[in-house]
Amino acid sequence: MSMIEKDYIMRLIYEVIRTLLRMIFHIDIDRKNGYLFEEEQYAQRYQTLTELVDRGELDEAENRLMKELNVYERRDLELALCFYAYLNEKDSDYLEAHDFSRKEIAQGIRMVCRLFGYDTLAESLMDEIDLE
Repeated sequence: MSMIEKDYIMRLIYEVIRTLLRMIFHIDIDRKNGYLFEEEQYAQRYQTLTELVDRGELDEAENRLMKELNVYERRDLELALCFYAYLNEKDSDYLEAHDFSRKEIAQGIRMVCRLFGYDTLAESLMDEIDLE
């Protein structure tokens, strides 16, 4: 896959996350400085996850996110989407160096949306993202 294709997929994933956050939570991540969470527990969880990503522990961060998700707490979906937005901001070289891919980011988005009952919405938005 060329660098242009990778960049295009990165932008598509970003727009999917942005649209989901707008539609579900009425949040525009373009205006949200660093995905700030007002509630301390969410701010702390997000910080912990992003620190793991920054240390190169991408699989550990995603595993921890999934383990701690509470499907009865809608804010957990917001946390998950912001996590994947942060992960998606990493360049392809960084992801590849830590055995992660844009495909895994897209799969993670689909999975959390399915867990929270937004699978149809996520699939319709992600329809044009071809990661095969």
